Amino acid sequence: MAVTIKDVATLAGVSPSTVSRVCNDNPSISKETRDRVRKAMLELGYEQAIPIEEPITPTFRMIGVVLPPSPRETFENSFYLETIRGIGQVCNPKQVICTTITGRDDAEILRSIQTLHQTGQADGFIMLYSKKDDPVVEYLCEHGILYVIIGKANALASQTICIDNDNLLAGREAAEHLYQMGHRRIGYVGSGGSFLYSADRKAGYQLALLQHDLPVRQDYVVEMESLRSDSPSALEQLLSQPDRPTAFVVSDDLLAVGLERMCVQKGLRIPEDISIVSFNNSLLAQLASPQLTSVDVNSFQLGYEAAAQILNHADNPNLMATKIVVPHRIVSRESCQQPKGLA
Repeated sequence: MAVTIKDVATLAGVSPSTVSRVCNDNPSISKETRDRVRKAMLELGYEQAIPIEEPITPTFRMIGVVLPPSPRETFENSFYLETIRGIGQVCNPKQVICTTITGRDDAEILRSIQTLHQTGQADGFIMLYSKKDDPVVEYLCEHGILYVIIGKANALASQTICIDNDNLLAGREAAEHLYQMGHRRIGYVGSGGSFLYSADRKAGYQLALLQHDLPVRQDYVVEMESLRSDSPSALEQLLSQPDRPTAFVVSDDLLAVGLERMCVQKGLRIPEDISIVSFNNSLLAQLASPQLTSVDVNSFQLGYEAAAQILNHADNPNLMATKIVVPHRIVSRESCQQPKGLA
């Protein structure tokens, strides 16, 4: 069986990303660590044990910023723009180039990352999302490439640098906000279950219901990638039920605006008939009519912390993986009020 970069890392007592940097003659690696890794390479017969005689040192540093796979909806979500603004706030003064990586699916994104890695152009990657069974993250881990996830690690949690909100708590607080207003029939509209942030927000919503002895009704939950392409009929059917929810927790402002539009089409008024608490506190929440009560996840700070961590770990490759939780808050606006019977 061929010797892998992980075998070398284990023998040398370092991370796979450190071995990768030694192979690329990264100047941030100390002589002691470099010698230890080279020795492990020779002992194991690793094929890249012989260093390049004249390594090419790049004149710039580059970070790849990876957006979730999507044919369209990602580019309409201001959460990602605000996160990228936070990344730029850290990278621009340090003259670090940020390149945005997009694609219609995982395969297209993976090809772009492979090209940047194989040509040695990128120092690392910031993933603006986290999801289950992600082949992109699997590739980064397998090749010892430095990366940071904005979100929760699905695998190798102890080895993954993560910047996240407490989405479980935020989902619970959003549902609790509606409960305290008097709502007892509370629904949930979320992104596809593969995205971990939405799964945690949904779990928090369900936890709040259970804590108040309210039934967790599966017919009150609609999950979709967008109102344009996924399950709008399921949401329309839910709104048509005689015992429809009087309020919704919605995992994203973009979906909440779509929910508002569908309510108008069904002759339902917001907040008189339907109250909404959404997430991200984006410009969409303020431009909606009525304006949306929304959980501010501080997307700018998520990006800022992700950039600070990836540059810190690039300069100090032996650091332990960092976990940072960015606080959230509910911003109350016009989309919520007591249900009719209590008003």
